[in-house]
Amino acid sequence: MTSTPENNASGSDAVGSNGPEKTIIIGSGPAGWSAAIYAARANLDPVLYEGTVKAEMIPLGQLAYTTEVENFAGFPAGNIRAFVESAVDKDRHWNLPMVPQGHTKDDQPHYAVQGTELMELMKQQALNFGTRVIGDDIERVDFSGPVHTLYPASGEPVQARTVIVATGARANYLGLPSEEAYKNKGVSACAVCDGALPVFRSKPLAVVGGGDSAVEEATYLANLKGADKIYLIVRRDEMRASKVMQDRAINHPNIVMVWNTVVDEVQGDGKIVTGLRVKSTVDGSIRQLDVGGMFVAIGHTPNTTFLDGALDMNDSGYIRWTKSFRTNTSATGVFAAGDVADDYYRQAITSAGTGCMAALDAERYLAEQEAPTDAASAT
Repeated sequence: MTSTPENNASGSDAVGSNGPEKTIIIGSGPAGWSAAIYAARANLDPVLYEGTVKAEMIPLGQLAYTTEVENFAGFPAGNIRAFVESAVDKDRHWNLPMVPQGHTKDDQPHYAVQGTELMELMKQQALNFGTRVIGDDIERVDFSGPVHTLYPASGEPVQARTVIVATGARANYLGLPSEEAYKNKGVSACAVCDGALPVFRSKPLAVVGGGDSAVEEATYLANLKGADKIYLIVRRDEMRASKVMQDRAINHPNIVMVWNTVVDEVQGDGKIVTGLRVKSTVDGSIRQLDVGGMFVAIGHTPNTTFLDGALDMNDSGYIRWTKSFRTNTSATGVFAAGDVADDYYRQAITSAGTGCMAALDAERYLAEQEAPTDAASAT
């Protein structure tokens, strides 16, 4: 990411210049920005490392890859661009996506907020409350002591009394060049996020995968109003999904099972997906599926490599919360928010919610640390 004045602290505001920071947040998706907003309003003077552009993770998180977000509460369709341009600093307008074409009402743009717009609004809100934003990656951590040490890719190590990890998880894709060419043009990894968008409505669609998540995605699409045929493409002759989920897919009137099949090529007209070329895993034969979109449901990978085992994780590599309804991790004073710890919901609004929780948990942890002990208060 190109450095800008807003993401380079200097002088008395330099990270760690006055001792350990109260709170450092790693990650810049909905969880990270929500944590920053709450931490800043609690006078924790947070520092947020938003990362740099990499294949597995980019500043502003996975939503920066998406188009319209219809299900984030408080953002009904409207003249979103006018609001965004009035709220976001002009020096970041270059990062705003194009206004969707054909979305007008009363001769004004009328569409649901786009992912990058929503993230820029969250970032602006965090900046407004004094969050210091650093355009760098944290490459490794040391959570062994009461004060935590983080090692940025550039510059000296920094210390913090609390850390909020909000680095998210990335969707796994098939790895086809044609798939990459049609991401956000009919290829998606989240039916709940995108399935109801106009581009997919009342069209035959395909879901790729054989686990519970794939069945959930296919069922969601098949139950939408006006849904057309939903092809569930499974590479074997059986699914990994639980028995009840398998029955749900096989018996759904709108779902067509496509067994022993893999996607060979995503096809389109340059603007949108128009079909799939699929190949049999049994005899290698090729056939055509005419669909208006493809949803890939083959899992997610949490962005936790930089932690190198510093926190306990579950079998899928997601950070484990150690207290019910809290964001505490296995390291004291370290909290996790968003998809890096959530392998179930994976929605922008749930990520934002846990970002809020993590900031409140950090605030209360610091308050407990600063509270006088009974012995000290008695003297």
